[in-house]
Amino acid sequence: MLFKEVLKEQQRIRVYIEKARYGKLKTIIEGIDEKEFDLEDIAKKLKAKLACGGTVKKGRIELQGDHRERVKKLLGDLGFSEELIEVE
Repeated sequence: MLFKEVLKEQQRIRVYIEKARYGKLKTIIEGIDEKEFDLEDIAKKLKAKLACGGTVKKGRIELQGDHRERVKKLLGDLGFSEELIEVE
């Protein structure tokens, strides 16, 4: 259990937005090790807190809408180091 906490604090996470179809925005979260962490579970928690839709594709979490600022705090609440979360 302790190993996982240390691993969480060492994850370099990148949060940025992409344009989806029809000019809509989606927030992309990448850099979380999918072998060590359940991305589906993390995505589920983020979607509930942000009241938005989303999915996990190609080892990254995609959330509907621009949630860059709130995602950093929420990932911090989940135990990831906020210093290593890069928001673009």
